[in-house]
Formats: sequence, C-alpha cells, structure tokens
Amino acid sequence: MKLNILLFLLIITTTFSQNDLSSLTVSKELKEKANSVVRHQNIEIVVNSQKSYRIKKKKIISVFNEYGLKNIDAKEYYSNSESVNSIQAIIYDLTGKEIKKIRRKDFKDQSVADGFSILTDGRVVYLDYTPTQYPFTIVYESDVTSSNTAFIPSWYPIDDYYEAVEKSEFKITYIPELGFKYKELNLGSYNVEKSEEGNTLSYVVENITAEKPEDYSPSFDEFMPKVLFSLEKFSLEGVEGSAKSWEEFGKIWYKELVNDDTEIKPETLAEIKSLTQDVENPIEKAKIIYKYVQNKTRYVSIQLGIGGWKPMSVKDVDKLGYGDCKALSNYTRILLEKVDVKAFYTVIYGDSDKKSFDKDFVSKQGNHVILTLPYENKNYFLECTSQTNPFAFGGDFTDDRYALMIKPEGGFILKTNGFKAIDSYQNTIGNYIVKDNGDLVGSVEIKSGGIQYDNKAFLTRMDNNDKLLKHYKERFSWINSLEISNLKIENDQEKIELIEKLNIKSNKYVTTAGNSIFFPVNVFNRSTNIPKKYRDRKNAFQISRGFHDNDVVDVVLPDTYEIEFLPEVMKIESKFGDYSLEIEKIETNKLKLKRRLTINSGNYSKEEYEEYRIFREKIAKNDNSKIVLTQKKI
Repeated sequence: MKLNILLFLLIITTTFSQNDLSSLTVSKELKEKANSVVRHQNIEIVVNSQKSYRIKKKKIISVFNEYGLKNIDAKEYYSNSESVNSIQAIIYDLTGKEIKKIRRKDFKDQSVADGFSILTDGRVVYLDYTPTQYPFTIVYESDVTSSNTAFIPSWYPIDDYYEAVEKSEFKITYIPELGFKYKELNLGSYNVEKSEEGNTLSYVVENITAEKPEDYSPSFDEFMPKVLFSLEKFSLEGVEGSAKSWEEFGKIWYKELVNDDTEIKPETLAEIKSLTQDVENPIEKAKIIYKYVQNKTRYVSIQLGIGGWKPMSVKDVDKLGYGDCKALSNYTRILLEKVDVKAFYTVIYGDSDKKSFDKDFVSKQGNHVILTLPYENKNYFLECTSQTNPFAFGGDFTDDRYALMIKPEGGFILKTNGFKAIDSYQNTIGNYIVKDNGDLVGSVEIKSGGIQYDNKAFLTRMDNNDKLLKHYKERFSWINSLEISNLKIENDQEKIELIEKLNIKSNKYVTTAGNSIFFPVNVFNRSTNIPKKYRDRKNAFQISRGFHDNDVVDVVLPDTYEIEFLPEVMKIESKFGDYSLEIEKIETNKLKLKRRLTINSGNYSKEEYEEYRIFREKIAKNDNSKIVLTQKKI
C-alpha cells in the first residue's frame, strides 16, 4: 500500500499540470500525522460595492482515510441575498486518473430548515461523495456572490487537526472608501508572506505540517493562523449600516433584525399576564416566563431571513411552538417585555470550548443567541433553546466569554458569568462497612453544583434504568462486582444542584494475603485522570474550568481484624490547586475519611505541563491509598 501511495503522489504531479500548479509531490514531513493534505488552496474575494462581494474558491486536497473526508468542505450556502454562480468537483483515483466529474446538478441541494413547515430562503448545496478507495484527490471549485457585505469571510489556511497544507493563497480586493480593515492572528509562528498592492491584500503560506491534538491544549481556533476582515460601511439585504464601533453596529442590528416584530396572540398575552399578576420582582417574573417558554416551545436548527441572522417572526414561534436560538431568544424577550421585564438579545459563541468575541475588532461574529437580563448590578443570562436548563444557567456552553448585547442605543460587549472552582462543587457524604468475608456494603449522597451539575444533568433525562446503572458501574469502575440499589436522582433547579443517592454492594472488595487483607479506603470518589506524558510538548496548556470536591466517608471495619497499616495524612499544594487526604481512626474498628481536592482554572506555558501532570499523578496515587488489616489472634 505504501508503494501505491508513493506512485500516486508521483503520477499525480503530471495529472495536475493542467491546473497550472507546480510540483505536487508531497514531502514526508507533510504526510506525517496527516489524514489529508491541502495541495493547493486559492481564495479570491472582490468587494464590488457596499452591497456586493464575490468569492471564488479552488481547493485541491488529497484524502488519505475516512477521517480526512470532513476537511474537503465542499459546500456553499445561498439565499435571496447569496447566489452560487458555479460549483463543481473532480475526483482522481490512486493512480491520478480522473474517475468522476461532479457538476452543479450532481450536488445535493436542500433547505437549511428541511422538515419544518415554515418558509425559509436559506439553502445549502453540498457534495455527498463516498469514496471507494483511499487515497484520492479532489479538485473543488466554487463561485459565490453575496449582497451581505457585513459578513466578509475570514481566512483560515488550516481547518483542523491532522490536516497539512502544502500551499494556501488568499487575496482580497477592496474599496478603501468603505473602511476596509483586517486583523491578523497567530501568523508569527508560520512563514506567511504578505503583500499589499493598491487596493489588494494578499497572503501566501506553504508547508504547514499537520498538528496532533495534545491534552489540555487551548481550543484549535486560539493558536491557528487566521485573518479577520470587515467593512466599516456594509450592507445587509439592502440595509446600509456602519461598523465603526460596536455601538453603531448594534444599532443597525437592533433596528433591522430584532425590533420590528412584537406581535403575539391575545390568548398568550392574557396567559402570561395571569401567571405573573401577583409577582412584583422582575427576576421572579422572568423565571415564570422562562418556564412558560420551556414548556411551550422546542428548539430546531433553522436559518431564516437576512443572512441567517434575522429571527423568524414572534407570532410564528407563538403559533408553531418551535424556533432556533434567534427565534426562541427573541420570543422570550418579547414575552418578558409584555410583563415589564427588560432583557436584551445577545450574540455569542456557543460551545463547550470557550470562544469570545474579539472585542477590539468590529465585525460579524458569533454562532448563537441568548438573552441578557440586567438587574441590580447583576446580569442573568438566559439560554432559551433548552427545555431542561435551570433559569439563568447555560453551563459550559456560554460561560465566561465575551458576547455582544444588542440594545436600542447600540451594541455593547459584555462578559458572561464564569464559574469559580468553589462554585463547581461535588460534596460527597457516605459510609460503608467491610464484612469479615471481604464484602462491602454502603450508601452515599453526592451533591453537585456549577459545571459539575452541568456534567451530570443528563442523568435526570435518562429514562432507561439499565443505561443508568451502566453509567454508575463505569463511574465506579474500581469497585468489583458492583451492585446498585435504591438509586434516586433529584434535580433542584432553584438551587441548581443535582443530588444522587444510592446504596452499593460489592462481593470480595478486599484483597487477601495470608492472614491480612488490604483495600483502597477511598471508595466513592477517586481521581483517575493522569494527563498524558509528552516527550516534546508543542502547545501551551489550559485548565479551562476548575472544580472543588469535598468528601467525608465513615468506614466500619470487621471486628475480627485490626489495623496494621494506615496511610499518613497527605497534603499537596500547587499553583494548579490543592489536595488533602486524611484517614482518621475514630474507634478500634471505625475510620473517617476526609478528602478535599481543588483544581484551579488557568493558562500555563508548555514548560509547566509536566509539573501539572506530576501533580495529578500524585493525586491519583493517593486516591488509591490502601489500608492493611491483620486477622486478630484468638
């Protein structure tokens, strides 16, 4: 197979000469760790006027396995404001021979809201190709025109891990009077050639080797090269606006996208007025409206209207009971307004990897919408797409990042609430008995808040008891022959706390050696995560969210045994957090385990990674501490 790949790489040089490319023989360095190699990418953007730009793309990519398929990215969106002038692809096989030419009519073409009974002008045309063998190479070309100059695409020469780039070129031609601006990020580590000639800005980069993900790396977007673009004078579906500041940008957004629609059914208005008639506090009113929306609506992923950024009408959401993040957030905003509570449409990046608005570069940003409800010097952030989230709890999807709040007077950058380590707690109170025959029986109550609540919230939605029991057996994998009974899960949405209660039993938990037995004393909460060791780590590392565990467990030992060895008190302090484990002898056969673990969030250099790895390794070792019991002499 290796011989065939080498033959393919040599032959394909000749085959692609028709595309005016130089040598396409892929170097050993580029093939290493790569699922795909971008042989040549060329993107050209021409801003024709305040109301029009055109983008031409040509991408030649060799795909070596199924994991590289997603890097082809052969798709274009279109609507009344965007048109696909042309799109095509050519597939080449292992020997470099053309095996398939795919015209526009052969691409899949569907609505971005397929399956829902509401009109939308948003559509996507995309390549749906299943290869019969690897490697193969695809030449993809497209030509798209858009009237939405508020959304000038950024340049990302590399898309993902395990993708190498042989050559990527980008060129944008602009009109200076429109206030063209750009921002370069993370170019310093790459040999990027930049040139400016007249009203044209160009970039070329070659030979970017594939990156392999490393544990605790920052998000891919944070360290990969990219250039952002924007116009100070833009157009949205024929509506002209200004992006000189977030304030001006927000005014247009509010006026043209979210403020022209407040109509709801009289029955709905009467219902929410009735529900809140005896409530004075705005937050308590908001909780009632939030629960009303959760019970009445469901989330669907659709795009409607101006560039996919204008919400579907409030009356349609009210009538149909569904919408996307824009629609549901705007609907909730209007319902709150009807009961005299002010909340504001807020655009954000929604993802478990924290990604913020670049607050210093005014441009189209974000992929999600929530609501901001300011009250008494505090901002409450409402995730309106969830039917299960507690009020003002977005978890790790929207925490601790910059977003854009849209008000009548303009746009304002603000930061969403984060979680301190102590907020993301897990408090464990338990007990267990070790019997003479080595069996273990016990019970435990675990209370979790913050991100630890978020991580476990799915348990409340598990209606399959077998899957639930499987979860706990995997979670307590160190307990042999685990049996679980009297399992109860309580979800306190007012306190935002998840409570787990269960009884456990284990046959032959202990290990026997002659007249002695020994076993790990920490039964209910062990840290088993030891970060991977790297000989030559490349990236800085990040602990994106901290947490705090506090455990108190009573242990009863068999009367026929006495303690031979008890681990000493252990305390570890570090800039990454702290850990303590104390096993206190209360009576002859009774112990009390006290354990505390705090992990702090933070950004650290790659040189500090090994120190953190050792810190976690020590914690895991001590969490597995064993006590030794010897059988009493009769």
